[in-house]
Amino acid sequence: MPLPLLFAHDMRVADARRVAETGQDALVRDAGTAVALEAQRLLGGCYGRRVLVVVGPGLNGADGRVAAAWLTQRGAWVDVVDVSRQPAAVRGYDLYVDAAFGLGCSRPYVAPSVMGPTKVLAVDLPSGVDADTGDVLGAPARADVTLALGAFKYAHVNGGAVNYVGERRFAGLGVVAHALDGLVVDDDLDGFVRFDPRDHKWKHALAILAGSATMGGAAVLACEGALAGGASMVRLTSRLDGARPVAPLPLEVVYDASSRIDARVHAVVAGPGLGADATAWLAPRLRDVSVPVVVDADGLTDALIRARPASVPWVLTPHDGEFARLTGAPLGHDRVGAARQLARDTGCVVLLKGPLTIVADPSGALRVVTSGTSALASAGTGDVLAGLIGAAISRGHDPFTAAALSAFVHGRAGARLGPYATSSRLAGAVRDVIAGTPTRGWR
Repeated sequence: MPLPLLFAHDMRVADARRVAETGQDALVRDAGTAVALEAQRLLGGCYGRRVLVVVGPGLNGADGRVAAAWLTQRGAWVDVVDVSRQPAAVRGYDLYVDAAFGLGCSRPYVAPSVMGPTKVLAVDLPSGVDADTGDVLGAPARADVTLALGAFKYAHVNGGAVNYVGERRFAGLGVVAHALDGLVVDDDLDGFVRFDPRDHKWKHALAILAGSATMGGAAVLACEGALAGGASMVRLTSRLDGARPVAPLPLEVVYDASSRIDARVHAVVAGPGLGADATAWLAPRLRDVSVPVVVDADGLTDALIRARPASVPWVLTPHDGEFARLTGAPLGHDRVGAARQLARDTGCVVLLKGPLTIVADPSGALRVVTSGTSALASAGTGDVLAGLIGAAISRGHDPFTAAALSAFVHGRAGARLGPYATSSRLAGAVRDVIAGTPTRGWR
């Protein structure tokens, strides 16, 4: 299951349930110990390290005090300072633990300036951010690591707060059993690859509508993404000058010049590299399609989406510019709210691309993918992702799950390639990531 993502109110309800079962002292002890273990990891050991813990009046402060005692017992030199007497600057310490304010921060807070090589560990949230909106209240310290306790909060993945959380780490503490929203993690890929003894080439067939005379590479990349994701047959239709296939297509791809999509396919990818006036070319081809459709790039137009059959699930994959084109307004800090709203307005699954990819379902469910890297900020990587999502749908995943898991695999693949990666290498990295995931029989 994805790691839970909650609003502050729901987090307090979950905490209260855990307190009723085991008592508040036990919850604080577990949370404080988790903070101490994370501090030890950051420090590379405890003995002789100098640590400053700034504590507030609430549970965050209590967690910080427990962590301070734990570190002291293991040989660290720890100073615990109440937030009302915090120094203007932190210097001469190996680690600064920010345990001042957590969920309840509702007014501006100015953290001490951090000087020199001191690392910063934020307890649950960087003090000075709104847990629900991610708005920055004052001047928080920029954390090297933020340890989310019990569940992630929206400030970990949304708004200006994302610039302060650093590396996201998680300690569940047995607090949250289930949440509608969540962060996708490696364990969620268990079963991403599915096999059925009755498989045949049409069982997971996919149609791709992509490419034009000037952007043939987009079609190639989408096809490569689909094949890497396990599509058993890929049929490509391109918008070309004359009935000639895009070269160099993977040998497995069937070029289909027909204006009708083969009824035996289980999903359609539409849009990459189609160029201007793609809507007029796509609309008649998608009109009678009854299988899920992944719409990317030039296919992302309001006119095409409004004309879709309401009963057919679609996945929209905009980046920031395409989102603005669809909605008529630029994206602000609230990427979570924007993705949710577009999913509600269109009735489609929305995958909002970015350093943090947001996947929203029309029902209100949300997935956040944190595996993306700057290696994916190059032309053509989105075409590979579109093909990968289509393949995941063709292999039996529902569109929401297919989009979230494919984005996670895509991010992991990008991380394998390192900086200045080219899109032509991405499908191979996707194969490597998928090869390392557990497989399941068909469910």
